[in-house]
Amino acid sequence: MVRRSDEKDKASAYDRALGLLVRREHSARELKAKLALRGLDADDSAEALAKLQSKDFQSDARFGEMLVRSRLEGGYGERWIVAELRTHGIADDKAHELIAAAEPDWPELIRRQLRRRYGGKRPGDPGDRNKRAAFLLRRGFDASTIRLVISAAGSEDSEAD
Repeated sequence: MVRRSDEKDKASAYDRALGLLVRREHSARELKAKLALRGLDADDSAEALAKLQSKDFQSDARFGEMLVRSRLEGGYGERWIVAELRTHGIADDKAHELIAAAEPDWPELIRRQLRRRYGGKRPGDPGDRNKRAAFLLRRGFDASTIRLVISAAGSEDSEAD
């Protein structure tokens, strides 16, 4: 009787990579790294990856689109997304194209993050505004857009007085 672990050990690089892709999209770099961690030969892995790409089972463009949508929904800014795509082997120019194709409304994404983090409370003193700006900068949003949204929120506050 063959044990299940023996069957797993005999699985080809193609089968392993396909198994990973069935669960979720992976970048080519990510698949190579995972196959290497599983002790598979680099040449076999490269051949399997080329076969998967030729059948359009693995696509860095599709992976990038998925990651961009996911990160935008998660409330991350352009800088964060570009940096994460870079770690997956996607060039900055391609990353910017993927983000532009998603047509994000940056001011609205910033407002949504502020509502999620601070509720409906308006920024009070300059220290509070700086704290909010630092939070948004850490999430990868552009400083000029942050300044625009936070100053607009502050001016709405002073108009209400």
